[in-house]
Amino acid sequence: MNIEIKLSKKPVSYKKAMNFLNKRVEEVKDGKNRELLWILEHPKTYTAGVTFSRKDVIDKNINVVRTNRGGKITLHNPGQKIIYFVINLNNRKKDIRKFISVIENTIIDLLKIFGINSKKDKKNIGIWVKDKKIAAIGLRVSRWVAYHGCSINISNNLESYKKIVPCGLDNTKITSVLKEKNMAPKNFEKKLIRLFLKNLDHI
Repeated sequence: MNIEIKLSKKPVSYKKAMNFLNKRVEEVKDGKNRELLWILEHPKTYTAGVTFSRKDVIDKNINVVRTNRGGKITLHNPGQKIIYFVINLNNRKKDIRKFISVIENTIIDLLKIFGINSKKDKKNIGIWVKDKKIAAIGLRVSRWVAYHGCSINISNNLESYKKIVPCGLDNTKITSVLKEKNMAPKNFEKKLIRLFLKNLDHI
């Protein structure tokens, strides 16, 4: 499996990340570059997916960046891990649902290592700890190349969610690893990469 693993230790601006991601998508579609798994953090940024509604913005003073991923409005901020993918489903089963399951199962397996029991929800995409959301998923597919990805709340400031209705949810129903376990996970990236590649082998 020829997937480039990219880890960014310093926060990457959303605009810079999208430029890189969109360029890689076109290269993968044209067979000119490898697939990608990229783990990073963003500075505080509110992003709106294709089903975004202005009524989901509580604080009208915030700047909202429009994007072509699936989903509504959400927040990225330091302490939240972003995992971007560019995965060519032409080389696997052309099944978006199965690829989403790979992402869901990877997050659930990862959180279990850190002592957090989480679950998926058929009605609400993402990963949940009881009735609180700890990870969001937003994808787009072009010519069977799946891209964008997911975010996992690790130690980020959850107060900033109060300025929006995140993913159409009650903004008090957001949690993080730090809030659930009062700890910062060790070797997060290494464990996530191992689990994702293992689960991806199943499609």
